[in-house]
Amino acid sequence: MTPKVSFVASFILAILAAGGAGLPAGSASMFGSAEGQDSASQSAIARKIGTVKAINGSSITLTPEAGPDVAVSVEPNARMVRLAPGQTDVKAATPIQLQDLQVGDKIRVRGYASPNATTFPALEVVVITSSAVAAVGEQIRQDWQKRGLGGPVTAVDTGAGTVTISTASAAGKKSITIHTSASTVVRRYAPNSTKFEDAKISTLQDVHLGDQLRARGDRTADGGDLTAEEIVTGTFPNVAGLIKSVDASAGKISVQDLASKKTVELKITSDSQLHQIPAEMAQRFAARLKSQLPPGTPGAGGNSRASSSASGGGSGQPAAGGSPAGGAAGGGMGVGAAGGARAGGGFDLQRMLDGTPAVTLADLHKGDAVAVLATEGTAADGSTVIKLFSGVEPILQAAPNGSQAMMLAPWSLGGAPGGDASQ
Repeated sequence: MTPKVSFVASFILAILAAGGAGLPAGSASMFGSAEGQDSASQSAIARKIGTVKAINGSSITLTPEAGPDVAVSVEPNARMVRLAPGQTDVKAATPIQLQDLQVGDKIRVRGYASPNATTFPALEVVVITSSAVAAVGEQIRQDWQKRGLGGPVTAVDTGAGTVTISTASAAGKKSITIHTSASTVVRRYAPNSTKFEDAKISTLQDVHLGDQLRARGDRTADGGDLTAEEIVTGTFPNVAGLIKSVDASAGKISVQDLASKKTVELKITSDSQLHQIPAEMAQRFAARLKSQLPPGTPGAGGNSRASSSASGGGSGQPAAGGSPAGGAAGGGMGVGAAGGARAGGGFDLQRMLDGTPAVTLADLHKGDAVAVLATEGTAADGSTVIKLFSGVEPILQAAPNGSQAMMLAPWSLGGAPGGDASQ
């Protein structure tokens, strides 16, 4: 499944599911093979929703959202229709033939329940083609870009159905109140995933202070309120400190967190993104942080706790940083340089950081200063690295919260819905 398809999978399946909750009374006559069934059989109507994995004659291998593949046998007189993008009324769908079906299409099949959960005789097949899924996906992506915003949660009022978030922009921080209703779709990211399709249906009661939240909907003229059609939330901890150990064979690293002084175990997966910030960029970002600190604030003079810790911690080793070999690849991207510019003008830190040189787990060593954005994790599996930046010693010396300033928009870090958190 391509990223674009997987991004809208839950949305497409919701459309398919909306095409009728069950066969209406007396509707068996529309299916030739269903005629003559008694009322007991009528009550055994079932449906399956998923993606076409393979087609062999009148047999379809269906991959559902959960569980094993299902062998679907399309009955000779089965009704087959195709829904256009955004269309939900099956009555208005276009009739098609079995040969029009393609691998990758999203389908809902309905028929009489089989004792075998892995086989299913289909009397009706409702199809949304893979090209239609892609078209809907692009529409949704553009809508998140146009009408989406996000930031950390600063207040939750479940009684009023509101959440307050803080957004950051060149003009400074701004509080925005997100209004929900009974029709607002609330999702929460899975503990070890930043993929939108892995987010589960949730409630406002599951939104917590400090969560990252992204909402899509209509804003008021002054931009202070948004009526949400959909929100998605999650907890994404920041870890900043020194690497204590690297286990490349197991894909794990341990980091001594500067804030908690605890050792944090982190997994590296194929989805983890590892970067090294060139020395010049790190120094410029550090200078920018220092200039924004009020006089007398710890870190303003470079003497914060982070400074002494990041300079070697308890190991007596200086943290590794600086440019990687061939560092010129990113060395010219100082803070505010063209590499960090938004398409519409202004500074885009996330885009700048994404342009820094990629590294591998083998490039990380004990004593390196790193800033990490991780998943919430579970007690059994721990946390997984979403993004890791090495070469951050000057930033951690400049301000204890320097890594947080780098990680304000995790929504751009791994398949989450689009949108501009700084709006």
